Amino acid sequence: MIDPKILREDPDRIRRAIASKQNDCDLEAVLKVDADWRSKLVEVEQLRFDQKAANLEMAKLAKRSPEFLAKVKDLKADSARLKVEESALKELEAGSHEAVLSVPNIAHESVPVAPDPSGNQTISTWGKIRPAPDHAVPHDEIPWFGRIVDFDRGSKVTGAGFPFFVGQGARLARALVQFFLNEAGSAGYEEVSTPLFVNADSATATGQLPDKEGQMYQTVEGGLYAIPTAEVPVTNFFRDEIIEASTLPILRCAYSPCFRREAGSYGKDVRGLNRVHQFDKVELVKWVRPNSSYDELEKLLGDAENILRKLVCTGDLGFAQAKKYDLEVWSIGQQRWLEVSSCSNFESFQARRAGIRYRSDETRRPEYVHTLNGSALAIPRTFVAILENYLLPNGRVSIPDVLRPYFGADELGFDD
Repeated sequence: MIDPKILREDPDRIRRAIASKQNDCDLEAVLKVDADWRSKLVEVEQLRFDQKAANLEMAKLAKRSPEFLAKVKDLKADSARLKVEESALKELEAGSHEAVLSVPNIAHESVPVAPDPSGNQTISTWGKIRPAPDHAVPHDEIPWFGRIVDFDRGSKVTGAGFPFFVGQGARLARALVQFFLNEAGSAGYEEVSTPLFVNADSATATGQLPDKEGQMYQTVEGGLYAIPTAEVPVTNFFRDEIIEASTLPILRCAYSPCFRREAGSYGKDVRGLNRVHQFDKVELVKWVRPNSSYDELEKLLGDAENILRKLVCTGDLGFAQAKKYDLEVWSIGQQRWLEVSSCSNFESFQARRAGIRYRSDETRRPEYVHTLNGSALAIPRTFVAILENYLLPNGRVSIPDVLRPYFGADELGFDD
């Protein structure tokens, strides 16, 4: 949630943020609702003050005197009016809160402003793109691909975009998860096992609601949402709590299946495993002091990069993010870059929504933490990168050295 002080004192800054993110938030409507609520709040507080003063005056009068009885009559009328105005105030407060939730986070000043992802800047690259050998093909054109990832039966059981990973495919996916979690643990992240469904309050806290309803799966009863990423439940771990300052930064990692409707996706971006509705991912989450959050973002980026560098030989902001780095790996079969991780700093945006604070050593007052998260890494596209970049002339796939202890073999594929 945006800082209300900025909203009220510097609305032009918010207007620029909305424009830079191509967001359709109606800021004028938000400002009006907020102003109406604050105006009503002043009115109600004055009524409460007047009622308290009248009670004090009445206490000085002789009971059953004409003045006392008149005051009782007036107080009953004032009390009835106050009840009506407090009800109106409550409705305006709820409306103001809902309106403010529609305001996107302010991008960090270092983020380039552009109308679409073509304005993204390459910060760094690692390795070199080698020429595609004659045997290079997109992963879904490898002759035996359907034997390790079965889309047809997944579609029969659930629907399009829900594949089965079978045999060696399941082993490779599991090996990647184990490798990612071990690397995260070595970097200081504590592992947690997370719920796969969250309530609306949790989805609102991390910015999925009201921004991404159309991308989430929802239960018919109970109003629960299947998680689009472990970021949502893990970030909400400390919702409505005050964290001891001495424990910051807190680092957590979690493996989970992720569920996304991916409405409107089409073309080469969705071929094979490039984009599916259910996929596995290991997520890194941090709760940090505000004055160190951008240093922590660089460390988070380094942790994700380190995993990718060990694994593969080869480097646009959302509603809630203040700054984001995307990590991409070269897909030699498709001759394109595939995003396998995003590392983001949300500053206090999520913490304000979730009520996650720490008690400052300096002021001893509760202040909002900054939250960060990053993928380390998403399984499907990393899976794709291994199949395509390590495809051998004999049609088999060489397993990267770091994965062999987890996979249990040096190669993947079939001889028949």
